[in-house]
Amino acid sequence: MTKLLIFFKKPMVKSISLISILLILYTFLCAFSYVQAVSEDLSNSVFRLHVIANSDSKQDQDLKYIVRDNLLDYMNTICKNCTTKEEAINLAIENKDVFEQIALDTIYKQGYNYSVKVNIGEFEFPTKTYGDISLPAGLYDALRVEIGEAKGQNWWCVMFPPLCFVDVSSGVVDNSSKEMLQNELNEEEFTLISDNSDNSINFKFKLLELFSNSGLLTAKNE
Repeated sequence: MTKLLIFFKKPMVKSISLISILLILYTFLCAFSYVQAVSEDLSNSVFRLHVIANSDSKQDQDLKYIVRDNLLDYMNTICKNCTTKEEAINLAIENKDVFEQIALDTIYKQGYNYSVKVNIGEFEFPTKTYGDISLPAGLYDALRVEIGEAKGQNWWCVMFPPLCFVDVSSGVVDNSSKEMLQNELNEEEFTLISDNSDNSINFKFKLLELFSNSGLLTAKNE
C-alpha cells in the first residue's frame, strides 16, 4: 500500500491521472450534451398517446384497444390537416372533453361503467418501435387516458406524426408520416431513429436509452 501511494505521488503519474480524469469528464459532458440535445429535439417533434387499461384481464385489455381505436379515429379526423406538433396539441386541448366523452361512450357501449381520466401534458415513455421507426425512452408530450383504476398494461403510440397505424404486412411507417418527422429533425437525428443497421448509430441510440433510464435527463426546457 505504501509503495502504491508513493507511486501515485510521482509528478508524472499525478499528471497522467489528472489528464485521464479530465478526459473522462470531458467525454461524459460531451455525451450528455449530445444526448440532451437529441432527446429534446425528439421530444419536441412528436405528440404521443398513452392509454392505461383498468386491469390486465383479457376483457379490460380488449376494451383498452377499442377505446384506443376510437380515440385515434377522432384524432386523425381533426388533425388531418395539421402540419406541426403544436397544431395537434392545441386541437387535442380544445377537444379534451370530446376525447373523454368518446372514451366513456365506448366503455358504456361495451357494457362497462368505468370512469375515464384524460390529461394532456408531459409524461415518461419507455423505448418503443413503430414499424421501422424507434423512439428512445424519455419525456414526451402526450394525451394520457386512464380507464377505471388504471392498473392494467399501458399502450403507447405517436399521434403526431401519425405513427400509430403501421402497415403490419411490411412493418413500415408510411412516407408522409416520416416526412413530417424528418422535417422536425436534423439528418443525424432522423437517421438515429430510423436506421438500425449502422453500429455507430446503434451506439448513439443506446446512449440515449442509458441517460434516459438513469434519470440524468430531466424535463424539457420551457
